[in-house]
Amino acid sequence: MQIDKYVGRNVEIIYQDSKGQITKRRVAVYSVRDGLVHVKDLTKKSIRTFVAERILAVMPAHSGRVS
Repeated sequence: MQIDKYVGRNVEIIYQDSKGQITKRRVAVYSVRDGLVHVKDLTKKSIRTFVAERILAVMPAHSGRVS
């Protein structure tokens, strides 16, 4: 998954955590380094770190207001 090309952009990701649970999240990608993706979760308004290899899909987020 080439999420590094989305640094500085808002995207939607499909993520599978270590327990196998799959979630969809809207995030702002801050950086990608050493297999980790540092983001701001735009729904929860919190800083998060994801393991890059667990991101199953990434797509640009639709423009518009974030609630």
